[in-house]
Amino acid sequence: MKTTTATGLPGAGRRAPGAADGRPAGRRSARIRRQLPTSPWLFAAPGLAVVAVFSLYPFVSTLNNSFTDKRTLIPGEYVGLANFRELLHDDMFWIGLRNSTLYVLVVVPALVLLPLLLAMLVQKHIPGITFFRSAFYTPVVASIVVVGLIWVWMLDERGLVNAVLEAVGVGKVGFLDDQWLLLFSAMAVTVWKGLGYYMIIYLAALANVPRELHEAAAVDGAGAVRRFFSVTVPAVRSTMVLVGALSAVAAFKVFSEVYLMAGPTGGPAGEDTTLVMLVQRTGTGLTGRVGYASAISVVVFAVTVVLMLLVLRADRKEDA
Repeated sequence: MKTTTATGLPGAGRRAPGAADGRPAGRRSARIRRQLPTSPWLFAAPGLAVVAVFSLYPFVSTLNNSFTDKRTLIPGEYVGLANFRELLHDDMFWIGLRNSTLYVLVVVPALVLLPLLLAMLVQKHIPGITFFRSAFYTPVVASIVVVGLIWVWMLDERGLVNAVLEAVGVGKVGFLDDQWLLLFSAMAVTVWKGLGYYMIIYLAALANVPRELHEAAAVDGAGAVRRFFSVTVPAVRSTMVLVGALSAVAAFKVFSEVYLMAGPTGGPAGEDTTLVMLVQRTGTGLTGRVGYASAISVVVFAVTVVLMLLVLRADRKEDA
């Protein structure tokens, strides 16, 4: 049955398509087109404001302070490159640079390879594997302060590890008293805490590796080790590059693990001080040298950028 209006004509009360608001369709579409270029910026404005306030402004401020002799309660004056020249003759700066670089050289290879092996282990669908996945991921969500204190208690002279070593006849080991043992103990804590995080990243990458590749390699007679290097590693190589970049930046900027285990002084005679610890020690307090600490921060930023570029360059060479 047709609908009629007061005029008796069917459909006379319906508006023409595109004229629901009384304006021609062409005029409304032109107005929409004029609004489209600005709409994305309106959505991005809150995020950009947060980045500008909490990232861009502190970076610019730190860069500006690095060329001044500013202190905590003194504005300071422009001194040019004096802070950077002083770095070249600062023994503590070279100690911090040595320890941070050594941290990268030891921690990054471990965090690139071990989480991959762990992900391949927990990838298997066997009873109870969910429990092990949760157990391996637990250190990631644990507070770094709690983790650090637990490891300090375990590695102390009267701690659990030394008690076990003494029970088996090895004797006590000064993990927290020796310069190098303390530094490598902090590295072990960093690796232990990061295993679960990077394991999850590798699990997502391994899920995209076709099983047919492993089956074909097995048919050709390739063993587990051969399949790992010929199938698994090439398939997740881009993920390994990502993990390497993330862990390298985090390792070079390490602070909490060494600070909690070595203390504010940076271990015996300050020999375990890292660059970020040096920034914290130099730039805080009522007499803190903010300008000099800013110069160290700029060096840390420059080195992290170089690390990222080296990783990206190595990735491009592999692609070529």
